[in-house]
Amino acid sequence: MVHLPRWQVILIVLVVLAGVIYAAPNLLLSRDQAAQMSDAGSVLPHQQISLGLDLRGGVYLLAGVDLDYAFDKDRENLQSGVSGALSAAGLANEVGILGDAVEVILANADDVSQARSVISDFDTGISVEDQGGGILRVSFSETALRERAAAIMAQSIEVMRRRIDETGTREAAIQRHGDDRIIIQVPGFDDPRRLKEIIGTPAVMSFRFVNENLSPGDRIPPSFEILPADETERRAGFPDRYVVSKRIMVDGDHLTKAFQTFDQNNQPAVGFSFDTLGAKQFGDATRDNVGRIFAIILDEKVISAPRIESAITGGNGIITGSFSVQSAQDLALLLRAGALPAPVTYLEERTVGPGLGADSILAGEIASVLGLIFVVVFMVGAYGLFGAMASIALAINLILLMAALSVLQATLTLPGIAGIVLTIGMAVDANVLVFERIREELRNGRGPVTAVDAGYRRAMTTIIDSNLTTLIAALLLFHFGSGPIKGFAVTLSLGLVTSMFSAIMVTRLMVVFWLRRRRPQALAI
Repeated sequence: MVHLPRWQVILIVLVVLAGVIYAAPNLLLSRDQAAQMSDAGSVLPHQQISLGLDLRGGVYLLAGVDLDYAFDKDRENLQSGVSGALSAAGLANEVGILGDAVEVILANADDVSQARSVISDFDTGISVEDQGGGILRVSFSETALRERAAAIMAQSIEVMRRRIDETGTREAAIQRHGDDRIIIQVPGFDDPRRLKEIIGTPAVMSFRFVNENLSPGDRIPPSFEILPADETERRAGFPDRYVVSKRIMVDGDHLTKAFQTFDQNNQPAVGFSFDTLGAKQFGDATRDNVGRIFAIILDEKVISAPRIESAITGGNGIITGSFSVQSAQDLALLLRAGALPAPVTYLEERTVGPGLGADSILAGEIASVLGLIFVVVFMVGAYGLFGAMASIALAINLILLMAALSVLQATLTLPGIAGIVLTIGMAVDANVLVFERIREELRNGRGPVTAVDAGYRRAMTTIIDSNLTTLIAALLLFHFGSGPIKGFAVTLSLGLVTSMFSAIMVTRLMVVFWLRRRRPQALAI
């Protein structure tokens, strides 16, 4: 134990240097400077510890995702797909939605077996039940519904994350809570109303033709529907409602770019670009329908209804209306981030001011500094020079912990600070075990070198057992806990790992180096 291979010495030094380098941005850079380095793609370390809502202030939202809405849409798609598949197979049918299933009524009851085969091939996640009399009941299996719900929640979280990131806000914490809820915490954001508008807007966009021969007061054929004009489109000389085709000319999924710009009258507008397929569809549709009006529809509202003056073949265009610069930026943001798969409602909202976070940080700093001072005083007073080495290792442990939080971008919360304070006390626990074991070996008549060797070797099992059991408890807290409990578990887990390294490796390196240089005949410990 008193002999360290060269590779171990090099490894310890490199780890400590890496810790210093990656912890330095927290002390040397402001958050704005770090953000600028991140935007510029700097290769130099610039990541800082991500502060949680309780430390930095911001907005907390608990959102509910309407899974039933998404399931209803899936049943509508299933209805359309099953009807088309049966018709393609030459089976006369009538398909409708009945409750949570799709009901198929066959014109010929003898076609049941063939129809079941066609429907089963259409989708592997459905079950088909024969109700008798040529009637089939088609529904999604429980496994398919669970997988679909998980996919909807994952997609909702990803879309929300992209939308929030587009605002320039970093360090947002978005996580699933239960079966159909999402917790959104955005530190540093002070406008909950705008945040809800950005997150909760479905942003489903499509391009469809307007029927100028029909007015909203006429009898509307099934292939058309009446949609209201958005507030940005309600201007003098423009209708409040439009009769638009249900057939989509181009789907908004083909958008690749959306950005705030200005029209020829220098008014705010939203520019957009399609992908290759969307550009072709848009170009063909506008080429064949010059002179017609088409509607740009967002969330079942007409946000713009321009007339096609000529074929638009470049795949680019702009959306005009009564936009402000901010509303045009927000619309472009929503289109870039994509559509939510289901509507979102807000069940809880909290706003935390930065003043409370500043007080919490100050209190945490005071607690950490006092804890560090008391531990250092105790260690130096109890173990002399060896205690001073342990104190140096404790400082290195805090540096490594800060670096780990920065690199992993783990969010530091007030309970996380409690975990750091606890880590300060636990970090010297291993050293206390080793030093007490060295004292015992010295009392048994061993020399300095053999006492140190025996102390580290015989205390190692106890150190690993105690830290491992605590680490298991911390990991269980992280797995089963949420919010503040997870914050505490993260810093405690990282602190245990870094404290094991600093106590076993760093302190031992200093002790071994001192023994080799001084070769003492006795140990003052």
